[in-house]
Amino acid sequence: MKNIPLYEVREIRNLKEMLNSSAELFADKAAFLSKGRGGDTYSPISYRQFKNDVDAFGTALISLGLKGAKIAIIGENRYEWSISYLAVVNGTGIVVPLDKELPENEIQNLLVRSEADAIIYSGSKKEQIESIAGKIGSVRYFIGMDTEKSERYQLSFSELLEKGHELLKSGDRSFIDAKIDEEAMSILLFTSGTTDTSKAVMLSHKNICSNLMAMCSMTYIDDKDTFLSILPIHHTYECTCGFLAPLYRGATIAYCEGLRHIMKNLAESKATIMLGVPLIFETMYKRIWDQAAKSGMARKLRIALRISSVLMKLGIDMRKKLFSRIHESFGGHVRLFISGAAAIDPAVARGFRNFGINFLQGYGLTECSPIVALNRDVDFKDNAAGIPLHNLSVKIDKPNSEGVGEILVKGPSVMLGYYQDEEATAKAFEDGWFHTGDLGYIDKDNFVIITGRKKNVIVTKNGKNIYPEEIESMLDRSPYIKESLVYGKHGEDDETIVAAIIVPDIEKIEEVLLEKPSEGKIRAIIQEEIKKINKSLVSYKYIRDFRIKFDEFAKTTTKKIKRYMERIDQK
Repeated sequence: MKNIPLYEVREIRNLKEMLNSSAELFADKAAFLSKGRGGDTYSPISYRQFKNDVDAFGTALISLGLKGAKIAIIGENRYEWSISYLAVVNGTGIVVPLDKELPENEIQNLLVRSEADAIIYSGSKKEQIESIAGKIGSVRYFIGMDTEKSERYQLSFSELLEKGHELLKSGDRSFIDAKIDEEAMSILLFTSGTTDTSKAVMLSHKNICSNLMAMCSMTYIDDKDTFLSILPIHHTYECTCGFLAPLYRGATIAYCEGLRHIMKNLAESKATIMLGVPLIFETMYKRIWDQAAKSGMARKLRIALRISSVLMKLGIDMRKKLFSRIHESFGGHVRLFISGAAAIDPAVARGFRNFGINFLQGYGLTECSPIVALNRDVDFKDNAAGIPLHNLSVKIDKPNSEGVGEILVKGPSVMLGYYQDEEATAKAFEDGWFHTGDLGYIDKDNFVIITGRKKNVIVTKNGKNIYPEEIESMLDRSPYIKESLVYGKHGEDDETIVAAIIVPDIEKIEEVLLEKPSEGKIRAIIQEEIKKINKSLVSYKYIRDFRIKFDEFAKTTTKKIKRYMERIDQK
């Protein structure tokens, strides 16, 4: 096991202290690059301005009588969202970030479950929020990020911000002097799922700050970095790692205009780091090779990779020059991609690194604020989730003969519990250890290897465990398969067999066949792919049955398949 020193980080006890010290250290530097409403170019917003706006908005919220209140935020990644989050947690009350993709009835349900006193929302949610407003009596204030003027029960974000600045000028220090209880619930996060299955996770300043410090001590980030923020900011992965971590390290955050604008925004913002999920990076990597094949450059690209490999062994790094076109397609400044939310194909991580873009993946859960393990830029394994954060204890519960068991975590970034659900909280903890529900093992070098979710494991009649995620990963590497879902179903003699639902890549199949394929031809091609995969599996893992699905699976905002929504016949 390597013993590589950690990067130096500054001690912070709470997010208010974090913002105040960053504003002092990086005062005139750009904290954000924003296009605002309908803008064409990025405009910088300094750390000093951001802190002043947070102080002003927090002061205005307190003036409304919202001290100690629960305040929900819903909307796309934008400057007003960032102000709102820190204005609530840094002295006003408890922040409740909500998923902007939720339907109206689920937003209403979560507002009721969280007992929210106010909601801050973007213009894209105006119709839904106005409909909800007449149905919930507990929510006292509806604050529109894009509302032009105060309405009957709604308030304008800009008017409140202006009012807050005026209150500060007049000497109101109610927000600035507000004390932070580092161990109390300050953030209430709902896990993905329906309103009936989602859990409300209670996090504190201590949880988040301990995670920030540990994570930044393992991955190099500095004030010369610019992050392109593309993932939903309500999710703890993007919120902690793509919003709070850059602010902590003095970096700049550029807001992406949407997934289809990633490449353009990378170039415009001169971004150096981007967080994403496997689906995004795998799509990008596949596009590189598809474009190389279409332009007749695939052979030259493979030769360049071989030359680069030889030069790297001699200590000569020519990757930026050899693969300049690829770097230019990402804006010319990207140095690091970070993947989370699910395991990525190791070939994709290696592939980006071979092109000269460092690639890391980590593992975490909302309940752990979120990072549990992280690959380092100086110590990594592409098939692993990473090394446990130095301030966390990670162990494997009840390992089987292969060393695989449930991953348990203990430490300062583990949640306070589930809101108003003592039964679920008690079930999640055992002697202070949090049960993640994930299965895996820890190798000899202390890397955590994830094998799958405990609830997804397929158990055969003779007691063999099969991890669907392993087989899905193999299926998804096929050029003819867009995505897959593997599950267990009852076969003959009541034996459990492995089955799969396959979403074929019709475009790729058409390219090969040079015609629009019939359903029979599509099935035959997929059948051949499954035969190839089965040859590399032990017999009890063979895919014995499959069906074709032509529309994509329903997914969470972090692009995880909503397995429970698929109608799987397990009889």
